[in-house]
Amino acid sequence: MRSILIWCLLCLPAWADGDKAGEFDYYVLSLSWSPNWCALEGAARGSDQCDPRADHGWILHGLWPQYESGYPSYCPVHVRPPSRGMTGAMADIMGSGGLAWHQWKKHGVCSGLDPADYFALSRAAYGGVVRPEVFRKLDEAVRLPARVVEDAFLRANPEFGRDGITVTCRAGHIQEARICLTRDLEPRSCGRDVRADCSLDDAMFEAIP
Repeated sequence: MRSILIWCLLCLPAWADGDKAGEFDYYVLSLSWSPNWCALEGAARGSDQCDPRADHGWILHGLWPQYESGYPSYCPVHVRPPSRGMTGAMADIMGSGGLAWHQWKKHGVCSGLDPADYFALSRAAYGGVVRPEVFRKLDEAVRLPARVVEDAFLRANPEFGRDGITVTCRAGHIQEARICLTRDLEPRSCGRDVRADCSLDDAMFEAIP
């Protein structure tokens, strides 16, 4: 029995004895193109996020504390977790209260903030980025180079540097625009590990239903 207990302790995730809340260098603001997520998996799950009446475009995937290399997650904290009402109130920009809960549980706990302040900061970060309107005007899916998405964000947010934003892909689709911000939500360059731009020239970009 003792050997089994020791083995189980060794199998605990690495964060269990590592990351401390509030100790990080900057934030990554992750914006997800909702129609692409819905096309890949959300619609099949029956997610409320994919209801055409929601009219979601770029949603807030999360605001992630980041080290210059790597990131903390699942930091142990002694604060009351967010209520269902609090996470549900984020659905207008996050698509669902479930996503808001997951983001708090994995990333928000490492911010050093309580849930109310973390979600308020997340909303402020989301509101501080101009999401290019051109993508909302699409009336059908298109294939495009991923760099076109990055260029559109840079034109809409001239204060960003090219090293401060990266566009990711998944399963041949544009997935996310990830924007690096200081702890005061000012633009900054991303760490080297975050700067991994999608290189596809024909990434799928779904239109809003």
